[in-house]
Amino acid sequence: MKLSWRARFGIALILLSAALYALYFVVIGDAYAVAVNGLGLLAFLPIEALLVVVVIEQVISSQERQTRLNKLNMVIGAYFSEVGTSLLKAFSTLDPHANKIRDELLVKRTWKQREFLEAAVRLRQYHYGIEYQARNPEALLFLENLRYLLVSKREFLLRLLENPNLLEHETFAEQLWAVFHLAEELSYRTDLAHLPDTDYTHLAFDSNRAYSALILEWVKYMEHLMNRYPYLFSLALRTNPFDPTASPVVTE
Repeated sequence: MKLSWRARFGIALILLSAALYALYFVVIGDAYAVAVNGLGLLAFLPIEALLVVVVIEQVISSQERQTRLNKLNMVIGAYFSEVGTSLLKAFSTLDPHANKIRDELLVKRTWKQREFLEAAVRLRQYHYGIEYQARNPEALLFLENLRYLLVSKREFLLRLLENPNLLEHETFAEQLWAVFHLAEELSYRTDLAHLPDTDYTHLAFDSNRAYSALILEWVKYMEHLMNRYPYLFSLALRTNPFDPTASPVVTE
């Protein structure tokens, strides 16, 4: 029977230990001392094993967690490329008070962790005021475009929701559910131009919920890019959905 490498490695360690004990006996010539010292080492073995297992498990768990987070950040990057950035730009154009938070969203290369934290605090306190009204053609056109965008990306959003790595990022998952719910709501309405005011209010509530959650995730994502991927961060700055002067063309 062919032994596995683990079995062969274990046998080799046992033989090496026996050889070292034999050498120890030859050197000191006292079997009793060898036995006492061996018993002392054996008594400490469970504690040593416990320490090794705890340390190794911690290292492995940390590495696995970091690997999952890296995969999740790749998913988040794909999400903003496919849906998130366009959705934020669309929402911000209909937000009548977007200028009040524009400074918090014009991320700069010089930002540190403190600036990102302060921006997140102010964004949580902001009142998101998207409204839809039958007498507002611009708002209705936006709603039609929003439906087209979200319905066209419905399969992509559904695949993201099936991704088990999202469990590692609860706030992003909640934001994704809010966006997916808005897509579902819009897909069931065939005529967005002739809805009762109560339904426009309902759609505005769903839009503001998705908008507020998405904008916070975008700030976190920008900080992640700045810390890990400077070249992606550079492009994200040049395509900032909240910067009316943003351009992907490099001019400096």
